[in-house]
Amino acid sequence: MTVEVTPLSAVSSRMLKTPAQQNATRGSAPEVRAAVEQVIADIRVRGDEAVREYSEKFDKYSPDSFLVTDEQLAEILARVPQQVIDDIVFVQEQVKLMAQKQLESLSDFEIETLPGVLLGQKNVPVEAAGAYIPGGKYPLLASAHMTIITAKVAGVKRVAACTPLIQGEVPDATVAAMHLAGADEIYLLGGIQAVAAMAIGTETIKPVNMLAGPGNAFVAEAKRQLFGEVGIDLFAGPTEVLIVADEHADPFIVAVDLLSQAEHGPDSPAVLITTSAELGQRVIEHIDTLLVDMPTRDYAAPAWRDWGAVHVVDSIDDAYVLADEYAYEHVQILTAEPRLALERMHNYGALFLGEGTCVSYGDKVIGTNHVLPTRGASRYTGGLWVGKYLRTVTYQEVTNTESSAFFGELCGRAARVERFEGHARSGDVRAAKYRGTELPWSTHTFDN
Repeated sequence: MTVEVTPLSAVSSRMLKTPAQQNATRGSAPEVRAAVEQVIADIRVRGDEAVREYSEKFDKYSPDSFLVTDEQLAEILARVPQQVIDDIVFVQEQVKLMAQKQLESLSDFEIETLPGVLLGQKNVPVEAAGAYIPGGKYPLLASAHMTIITAKVAGVKRVAACTPLIQGEVPDATVAAMHLAGADEIYLLGGIQAVAAMAIGTETIKPVNMLAGPGNAFVAEAKRQLFGEVGIDLFAGPTEVLIVADEHADPFIVAVDLLSQAEHGPDSPAVLITTSAELGQRVIEHIDTLLVDMPTRDYAAPAWRDWGAVHVVDSIDDAYVLADEYAYEHVQILTAEPRLALERMHNYGALFLGEGTCVSYGDKVIGTNHVLPTRGASRYTGGLWVGKYLRTVTYQEVTNTESSAFFGELCGRAARVERFEGHARSGDVRAAKYRGTELPWSTHTFDN
């Protein structure tokens, strides 16, 4: 049975599957906000003592120092299989190449707008960045590539990186990835206490200027509360995937790819927009079958049940309009002409074009950054990239006295329209000095 639905956009669709949940929470739950606020306030006052207590409370881990020493690092690296090391190095080379190309697309410049009037722009990296690498159910070592390498390519001098123990064990591969990515300091520390310690600073952890990296609801809320005191990459929500498919798509691949992202968590939406009702129905059937013995079905099944949707639209143009309305993090295009999406779509974190490409490549191995906007944020921002670690600053210099006198007179007139007399006088004194005229509001004379 299908349900007739007219979205807020001008596009109408039939829904072969509607989500059980209709309204995603945009912000954090009140209890999450309160818990995060309390931990941050406590760390501000008690520093390392509070960090250690919360680490013991939440992770059952409270060593003398959370910093991974050179000796510990050597032991950890020795435990990681060589194939894992080789794979990490290869993937990090891809991420580094992409970040370097992004950096090359930015340029400093200086222009002369009038004789002796020099205006310039420089891209200056932040001095210190904090990278949070999640643990939990999944050791997300790929996040080390995305946050640390990108910062280092941008020119960040100091990158402090935190990751928690996983079920009491050191996540060897994650630590190896953090080290190989170029982290200057590695801490076995997770959760709110890790994010707060990096942002605020403690007796043993120097503060950073910016935080990056994904995390659970508590980590996301901690970054939200600390934003302004430090910069952050994004306000992150649950992973999202949307697939646009026509009748040429393989329904089995569509089903597998939707579930590949649904396994991130029980609140991860997976949406299909298709021009073929037959394909949509077959995708639903494949998903039902795949979920039966999927190892991560504890997350994927409720995600699909509660947040999964299948729309049938009249045309591929309608599909792109509806996809833009969703403005999802990952958008995969499985159509006869996938590159049309580059022209037609505007709101997405990252596009994945054609059957040979999948979102999992972006998450794990291909080189583009997987820290991407969620919850509609793609309408106003892109994802983490080398530019996030840079501050675009400007400078100006006027070396020609006639040009300075010209701007002095102009500044005097412009500022007085706004009733800024002090501003006007800064212009007046230069016009008077460089042109040998008198100041209307002072008897001061200049020695030229």
